[in-house]
Amino acid sequence: MSSSYLPATTDSIVQALEAKNPSEAISILYRVLDDPSSSSEALRIKEQAITNLSDFLREQNRAEELCNLLTQLRPFFSLIPKAKTAKIVRGIIDSVAKIPGTSDLQIALCREMVQWTRRKSAHSLGSVLRQGLQHFDGKNLPKAKAALTAARTAANAIYVPPAQQGTIDLQSGILHAEEKDYKTAYSYFFEAFEAFNALEDPRAVFSLKYMLLCKIMVSQADDVAGIISSKAGLQYVGPELDAMKAVADAHSKRSLKLFETALRDYKAQLEEDPIVHRHLSSLYDTLLEQNLCRLIEPYSRVEIAHIAELIELPTDHVEKKLSQMILDKKFAGTLDQGVGCLIIFEDPKADAIYPATLETISNMGKVVDSLFVRSAKIMA
Repeated sequence: MSSSYLPATTDSIVQALEAKNPSEAISILYRVLDDPSSSSEALRIKEQAITNLSDFLREQNRAEELCNLLTQLRPFFSLIPKAKTAKIVRGIIDSVAKIPGTSDLQIALCREMVQWTRRKSAHSLGSVLRQGLQHFDGKNLPKAKAALTAARTAANAIYVPPAQQGTIDLQSGILHAEEKDYKTAYSYFFEAFEAFNALEDPRAVFSLKYMLLCKIMVSQADDVAGIISSKAGLQYVGPELDAMKAVADAHSKRSLKLFETALRDYKAQLEEDPIVHRHLSSLYDTLLEQNLCRLIEPYSRVEIAHIAELIELPTDHVEKKLSQMILDKKFAGTLDQGVGCLIIFEDPKADAIYPATLETISNMGKVVDSLFVRSAKIMA
């Protein structure tokens, strides 16, 4: 901001709006914000100056400067109500969003502001900002589904080149997999694979890879080897399919060690593929829970270090996971952290008396109602 300021008055705002060019107007508005006055009228004028400045910076596509403006305004935010602060912050974020090619900047900006509000304990403002971040992270999926639905409808009504149809099917599979509807996702990936395979399009191998992912996610890992060894699958044998075969083998054997080996040996094909990595993270978590349940089943009391040794994972990692499983009611038990033991409770037997009593009372009620109806007929 400029070292010399202009008074925060209506005349200064008018002067900015009547400037010869946007650069001059921006300079004037910065000088208005430099006014040290904190009177109610000055604060009101500064709010107007911020709105006008955001508009000018947006029109000039100066996204970085808009981000810097939020940082510069933090002292000003301490002088106004939180509701107005939230409105101004959201307005500047929306201005950045209107500048093309700033998606990453928008997300980074939202995260930075959330961290700032947490430090300031401004929970109400943080809620607004988190909603702003979710606008970019959370609304993409339903919008994408709506767009693909419209695309499929249009594709059914007119001729669409096979490559384009394959692209639509591939994206549809990705979205259904995101919703954990792996069976439907598999069918879309299969359609995409057939289209790309016929065209000798390199995307065929990725469609096939995601087909195998769906098989693994629905616990049909044994089908993976058969698909790979099929006539169509043999054309694409290579690192992508080898990676999925290694994951399928680990899943079939319920082996976390083999799973981690596959992730390490095929990092480029698994962890660096955002679609596969997202689903395999969930699969690893499920596999870890299954292994832990199997290992603790024979015990009523067992050392956590012993379980960690059997499963070949760090003790603190196993302890944290067991704690989460207890909270999620995956099994009944408690952690005795003083001695480093897990105590497993016996499954409580259901008391048959309570439901039997409820059924008896219900039947008695029906009998009383029936007798009342009969007596009413007799009295009539």
